[in-house]
Parts: sequence; structure tokens; C-alpha cells
Amino acid sequence: MNNGRSPLAYKNEAFIDGWSGRSLRLLSEYLEPLDRLGHEKIRDTIVFFGSARIRETGPLARYYHEARELARLVTQWSDGLEPPTRRFVVCTGGGPGIMEAANRGAADAGGKTIGLNIALPFEQSPNPYITPELNFEFHYFFMRKFWFAYLAKALIVFPGGFGTLDELTEILTLAQTQKLEKRIQIILYGSDFWNELINFEAMVKHGVISREDLELFEFADSPAAALARLKPFLEENYLQPHQVRAAEELPDIAKSRI
Repeated sequence: MNNGRSPLAYKNEAFIDGWSGRSLRLLSEYLEPLDRLGHEKIRDTIVFFGSARIRETGPLARYYHEARELARLVTQWSDGLEPPTRRFVVCTGGGPGIMEAANRGAADAGGKTIGLNIALPFEQSPNPYITPELNFEFHYFFMRKFWFAYLAKALIVFPGGFGTLDELTEILTLAQTQKLEKRIQIILYGSDFWNELINFEAMVKHGVISREDLELFEFADSPAAALARLKPFLEENYLQPHQVRAAEELPDIAKSRI
């Protein structure tokens, strides 16, 4: 029955979905994940990037299986750590391909795993291996990319196309320009692929990057080799006793900073 009252602004769908409600929609894509991640005690993540087109069979299938195995190893190791918060949770873009492989590997180890999906004109459905309470969907690309970077302590970048390159170069740019207030390890998985795709030495030769910029990332060619690079970095930078105590004392992940 209409009592003559207008709907409350925050319940007015026409307003929320319209132009004037855009700032509220943006804020929601920050606050809602913040609330859910905090509830699940997620402290930080290991982000896997890579092509949605790489499947279990096909010419690049080895990368699917190796992403799955690496995610399993990372989760098995991180779930054995002592703090009550969840450390180094595997996080992906939530779709098929390498994303599915990494979520699947974390699930194989019995761990929680995050999917940051994006609503696209040609729908990218979330893969079935994401922990249900950690399955997110974003409208805004930049808010999704914010959440990739916000809690990440390491990025493992498997072969991919435009989207993977976009995600990789954005983080490299943030690191190069010292806009990150934390150390993030960047591992390019598959040295043959990456050195064929990007001529890093030519970039140095032509002066568009510095020789020191090549130290922003490293390569790995097997799950064991990638894990052997990850563990010392994370132990040195985020698992020293004083760092663990500080993490336990933080009330929520809002204290994390890019």
C-alpha cells in the first residue's frame, strides 16, 4: 500500500543504478569485499595471473597443470603457518584457464581461495573451485585491479594475453615508480614465453627502462622453482617474529596499504 512516502535513498534502485549513484557503487566495490575478506580473516594473498584460454589440454596445457600444482604447494605451505589470520591465500581473476587452475590447486590442498571475477559483455563465469564466501564479482575494472594489489605479497604471472599484460605492467609501473608501500615479489612463470613476448633487453638498450628495472621481477620454470623463490621472500619480509605479531594485532585488513 502506498503511504505517500518516498523510498529511502539507499533503497531507491533507480537512484543507486543511475548516474548520481555511481560514487556509491564504486564505494560498495571497496567496502563489500573489505567486509567479507575481514570476516574470513584474510590477511594477504598470492595472486595468480594468466590466460583464460589455457585449458587442461592443448599446446599450452603444461601451464594449466603447473599453475594448479604451484597453487597447491603454496596453499599447503601457507596453511601450516601459525597465526590465526589466513596468510598468503591464492587469489585469481575467478574465471577459466590459469585462473581456474590456481583456484583448483588451492582447493586440492583443502585451503580457501579467492576469485575476483568481472562482469563482461561476453560473460566470464566464475570457476567452480573458488571458496563460495570468497567469490566476488566486480563491475569496475579498476576496483578489481585495486583488490588484486591491495593484499598481494606476491604475483605469479603465467602466459597470457592483453589482460595479463595489463595486470602485469600496472604492478610493474607501481613498483618502478615507488608507489607501493610494501614489497611485492613478481615472478614471471615460463621464461621462454616471456622472453619471446617481451624483449626486456631491447627496452634497456633503447633507454625506455633502466637496467635496475629488470630486478623488479624474476623468472621461474617449474612449480618447485617458483616455490623456492616465494618462500624465502615471504619469510624474510612478512614472517619475521615482529612482523607476525604486528599482523596479529591489526584489527582488520583496512590497515593494509598499497
